[in-house]
Amino acid sequence: MLRTRVLSAIVMIPVVAGALYLGGWWFTAAILLVAGLAASEFYTLLREANLSANRFLGWGMIATFILAAMQMSWKPWLDFAFTFLLLLSLVWHMLQKDRAAPGNDWVATVAGTLYFGWLGSRFVALRMLPDGLWWVALALLSTWITDSGAYFVGRRWGRRKLAPRLSPKKTWEGAIGGWIVGVALTPLVAWAFGLPPLHGLIVGALVATVAPFGDLAESMFKRQVSAKDSSNLIPGHGGMLDRIDSLLFVVPIVYYYVVLIV
Repeated sequence: MLRTRVLSAIVMIPVVAGALYLGGWWFTAAILLVAGLAASEFYTLLREANLSANRFLGWGMIATFILAAMQMSWKPWLDFAFTFLLLLSLVWHMLQKDRAAPGNDWVATVAGTLYFGWLGSRFVALRMLPDGLWWVALALLSTWITDSGAYFVGRRWGRRKLAPRLSPKKTWEGAIGGWIVGVALTPLVAWAFGLPPLHGLIVGALVATVAPFGDLAESMFKRQVSAKDSSNLIPGHGGMLDRIDSLLFVVPIVYYYVVLIV
């Protein structure tokens, strides 16, 4: 299992690094693809809970958020497109006579657009900032460092369950170990990227604090339908949602830290 995870990571890392380095439309296209795949997995999970979201309208609304972050001059038209799709989704669900609770289905559709559209758009917004390349890289690496620390500490010393109702394998020992590793190493990564180590320390603490909540948020949906992974898209890693669940919490926090504090 660990070998498969490592091999998949070896394939994925150059692709992620390349899109991040190129930025612009390359990075935006990558985020559109990632958000679309994760949303598809999310809507499939909800179907197991008897919630029938309209994934095509969901994808359209997700795209309006992400494209607006990339091209602000398009925002009036994208606002119109989002409004039109939002109203269309409500009408579409209203007309589904075979559904016992179409209102719940509509809520599921819109929830996916916010989860992956609004939060996903913060990836592009962060990359568009001055030094955005390094801030996104710092957010990604800090998250992976924290997750890796939690994984290995949890495997070795984990005893006390962190949130058994949501994630039976996560432990307090792993969470604390991940927090310590993330806070300790993120300033070094920031220094290597030419960012102030003090900001690296603060970002490390923020990332190590919020990343587990992103993981548990996805687990909340998976456990509700007794699913282990969001899909089997990535060998050893599960689905796309399994790979970005923590980042959906981390990147928006880092973005607003940079915008409001730095």
